[in-house]
Amino acid sequence: MGSTSDFGRRDLIKRSAALGLIAVPAMSVLSACASGGDNKDEKVDKGKKSTKNPLGVNESAALDVVIFDGGFGQKYAQDAEKEYAKAYPKTKGKIKHGATEKIQSTLQPRFNGGTPPDLIDNSGAEQMDFGTLVGKDQLTDLTPMLDAPSLDDPSKTVRDTLRPGVVEMGQFDGDPVWVMYYAYTVYGVWYSQNTLEKNDWQYPETWDDMLKVCAAAKKKGIAGWTYAGKYPYYVPFSLYPFIAKIGGVEVLNAIDNLEPNAWKHPAVKAAFESYYELYKKGYILKGTPGLDHIQSQTAWTEGKALFIPNGSWVENEAAKTTPKDFKMAVGAPSSLDSSDKMPYGTLWASGGEPFIVPKKAKNPEGGMELLRIMLGDKSSKNFTKQVSSLTSLDGGTEGLTLPSGLASAQKVLAKAGKNIVNPRLQDWYVALQKEKIGVSALGEMMAGRMTPAEAVKACQKFADDTAKDDSVKKYKHA
Repeated sequence: MGSTSDFGRRDLIKRSAALGLIAVPAMSVLSACASGGDNKDEKVDKGKKSTKNPLGVNESAALDVVIFDGGFGQKYAQDAEKEYAKAYPKTKGKIKHGATEKIQSTLQPRFNGGTPPDLIDNSGAEQMDFGTLVGKDQLTDLTPMLDAPSLDDPSKTVRDTLRPGVVEMGQFDGDPVWVMYYAYTVYGVWYSQNTLEKNDWQYPETWDDMLKVCAAAKKKGIAGWTYAGKYPYYVPFSLYPFIAKIGGVEVLNAIDNLEPNAWKHPAVKAAFESYYELYKKGYILKGTPGLDHIQSQTAWTEGKALFIPNGSWVENEAAKTTPKDFKMAVGAPSSLDSSDKMPYGTLWASGGEPFIVPKKAKNPEGGMELLRIMLGDKSSKNFTKQVSSLTSLDGGTEGLTLPSGLASAQKVLAKAGKNIVNPRLQDWYVALQKEKIGVSALGEMMAGRMTPAEAVKACQKFADDTAKDDSVKKYKHA
């Protein structure tokens, strides 16, 4: 995932989300975390709390940070670490910074040995499974950081400064907040406004119009769609909000809750059949099932396809291949028909780039303090300028000139208003979302190797198997 993590993906995941390079079994870190290894849980002494040091950071203790080196890179975190060193000068030279695309395989031995870092950006294809980390009591509750005064306005807590829904995303079982999502990702159907304008096409607000635009593009030798065929868990970035738009947010909630027959809802069937039609009519770029996320994005920026499902990290991740006159933009899922339960503009937008402080971290206060600094105005704007992404700091773009993709994301967010959905499958059940539903069902369907009916049946079976698996901790919408 670009960042994810999209795995966004996110993400999604996410993130989450759903960002990354390869799909690997997410369960391997579970056994590692559960086994514990030698207990080397030697915390540094806590510092004295003060107005400048509300978390009681040890002002001379070392800090150990590991960042997912994906679509957002790592410089933004290194810059925040410099701000940390300015605030606590005795830590200069003691901040250890690591970056990797392979979070799980890099950090599993450290979790095993009881020596995890103080702060981790847990993103990418090798993202550690959050549900398991929470279930095995491996994380520090971030509530003290959220309830501390914000960096720029001490009259407000950090919690008060964040975008709606971000804090709740980090909750799995009641009040503790185990994950802080730093980026704010807008998911949807990405396109080149310049390409549409040159051909006198409009972004299709209905599915009938989507098919018409794809047909017109095909006549000109341009594919309608492409996607990360090797990692088809990118497809839900536009498919899931399409399902919600058709049937209402309760359909996604039922899917997240692993409810029996949730995948058999008519809205799911209609959405799957619509996307399958793209394959049947030849509107998907030839060879797409064999492309990874970078290859599909490159084909898209080269003008070989009009649309790609993705998250807002794509502007930074694809920057090297994006023409200057591309005018990157994002659209909300098209309407299926007039019976849709939610209005056009309904969008998936949520926290991305998930940060965690391990329970066995030697300096958890330092990890949380670095997060507090990152959520300040200076670091937030620095992130946005560097990587063309919003952060979870609400209103953190004042005074910035936004690139086209990010400006478009701001615009569709404003249009969506309260019609924003946030599927939780990608952070509650990582393996289910990525390897099963993403790869083994949606990937097969989009490649034409499975019908929509077969894909629905497969998704339901995968969900049912997870629901019956006592080793997987379950989570539900309130």
